[in-house]
Amino acid sequence: MTSISLDGAATETLDVDAIVIGVVPAGGDAGSGPALAAGAEGLERALSGRLATALAALGATGKAGEVTKLPTLGAVTAPVIAAVGLGAEPGTEDLRRAAGAAVRALAGTARVAVALPGGSPADTEAIALGALLGNYSFGTYRTGEQKSPVEEITIVGEGDAGRARTLAEAIVLVRDLVNTPPSDLNPEVFAEIAERVAGEAGLDVEVLDEKALVEGGYGGIAGVGQGSANPPRLVRLAYSHPEATKTLTLVGKGITFDSGGLSLKPSEAMDWMKSDMGGAGAVLGALQAIAALRPKVNVVGYLALAENMPSGTAQRPSDVIRIYGGTTVEVLNTDAEGRLVLADALVRSGEDAPDLLVDVATLTGAQLVALGTRTTGVMANDDAVREKVVAAAERAGEPSWGMPLPAELRKGLDSAVADIANISGERWGGMLVAGVFLKEFVPDGVRWAHLDIAGPSFNKGEPYGYTPKGGTGAATRTLVEVAEALAAGEL
Repeated sequence: MTSISLDGAATETLDVDAIVIGVVPAGGDAGSGPALAAGAEGLERALSGRLATALAALGATGKAGEVTKLPTLGAVTAPVIAAVGLGAEPGTEDLRRAAGAAVRALAGTARVAVALPGGSPADTEAIALGALLGNYSFGTYRTGEQKSPVEEITIVGEGDAGRARTLAEAIVLVRDLVNTPPSDLNPEVFAEIAERVAGEAGLDVEVLDEKALVEGGYGGIAGVGQGSANPPRLVRLAYSHPEATKTLTLVGKGITFDSGGLSLKPSEAMDWMKSDMGGAGAVLGALQAIAALRPKVNVVGYLALAENMPSGTAQRPSDVIRIYGGTTVEVLNTDAEGRLVLADALVRSGEDAPDLLVDVATLTGAQLVALGTRTTGVMANDDAVREKVVAAAERAGEPSWGMPLPAELRKGLDSAVADIANISGERWGGMLVAGVFLKEFVPDGVRWAHLDIAGPSFNKGEPYGYTPKGGTGAATRTLVEVAEALAAGEL
């Protein structure tokens, strides 16, 4: 992880290779050119009041995410200034995104100082986190010459970068997992990584292999995984605090590759299905961060890991499987497999007596249709829980939107031969139908929320803000925020 520190020195004296400052649209209108944000005053004086004019001449507007570089020609210690647009009336998330965009644009630079207008410890933390996340790159499989990430980041401000570093390390873990090709990340390898993370973080860990899953009655995970040469796993992680009075249980979908099984996906929908384990990745990353931050709450995490492949041993449409606890499910579509592995873990979570249960999954293509690629859908069996989880996500800087679970959708999951079918005969409201299915497996009396991150977990487009192309680490910060809110009695 890149070195990060805080420094309150004057920007014009900092011994770095580049200094990041913020600019906003003059008069709130991007067409009026840039105005310097707080934090750039020392540089403006050193450049004899010509910094804003020079940036305008280079085409800077102050538009959010826009980065403009100019040489200082010896006027200050740093040879380069990078001005990043904050947009009009920037908030905390705008600062986080701006720091990420600027640091990414400075890849190949050894030492960077970030002097954005943060007036509170929360702003300083956001800037530090954005800078660290914007500095991310995944070069494991590249053989050519690459621009190296920034080696040292200095945040100009007051506060503490420790929490930002902890969160960044967790999110980097998740991004790396999502970006790893499925040839190198199957359920067994994922479980081994989880064991390593647990050992380093001081978490309790238990792993059930394919034999234990069958013997234990985990028909969802075993059924999805039976078509693959790489057998499934269920990983249980646990963090405890001696002063905790509440327990949070997290459940993550971990399909290390999703071909759709015998209900085979079209090829254009399959090339990014290495990301179908993003929910399990987020749970693992969140547990790593929680163990470091030590909130006064007990947290249990389940990683439901399988590879969904077609073969002579794969489950078939019309098969009936028995979920942990006994409920039978008619599998009408093998590509609706995530809800099957989650069902096992949701039922099992009842043994932890949770005060709150949250599952996170790249569950439905319908989530992208309804909410796009950046907004998580949040469903719950309790309206207050849903709204508080949405609020936690917003505080964490992860866009989300509360969605309903209409009772009438349950009838569409009726099966002629089993307790429930895994898909509905209706094509409408697929994200909600999946939530209705999962609700059937939530232990009685347990408050529960479901996060569908199908779009936010993987960015197929160009990088933006602190978000890279590929794995994003979506929901990791939200889960940490939820744990802290439960510890504080706010959820």
